[in-house]
Amino acid sequence: VQLQASGGGLVQAGGSLRLSCTASGFTSDDYQIGWFRQAPGKERLGISCIGRSDGRTYIDSSVKGRFTISSDNAKNTVYLQMNKLKPEDTAVYYCAARSNGVSGAVYSTATAYDYWGQGTLVTVSS
Repeated sequence: VQLQASGGGLVQAGGSLRLSCTASGFTSDDYQIGWFRQAPGKERLGISCIGRSDGRTYIDSSVKGRFTISSDNAKNTVYLQMNKLKPEDTAVYYCAARSNGVSGAVYSTATAYDYWGQGTLVTVSS
C-alpha cells in the first residue's frame, strides 16, 4: 500500500488550499483515509477521515466549517479542501489509511492507522 500526499504550500490567512491523497495497492475498497497534521513540537492530530466504500466521514471540531473531506473513488484519491486558513493551521499534513474496522466506525487517532504517506507542508502566513 502506498499513499501519496500533495497540495501543500504557502498561503495567506483567509486563503484556501486543497490537499490530495492518492492511494494504491489496496485489494478491496474496505478502508478509510485519514488526514492528520503535526505542528512543530506538537503531537500528530487527526482532523478528518473518510471511508472509501461507504463515505463515512469524521471532521474535527477545530476545523469544522472550514475544512471538507471528499473522495474520488475512480481516481483512488481523497481530498481535503481547506478554506479560511489560519496561522494556527500551519503544520505538516499527512494522510494515512486503515481498514474500515467496526461497521460505521471512524478513526481519528494516529495509532489506529497502518499506512502513512509522506507529509506535505502547509504554511499560513498572518
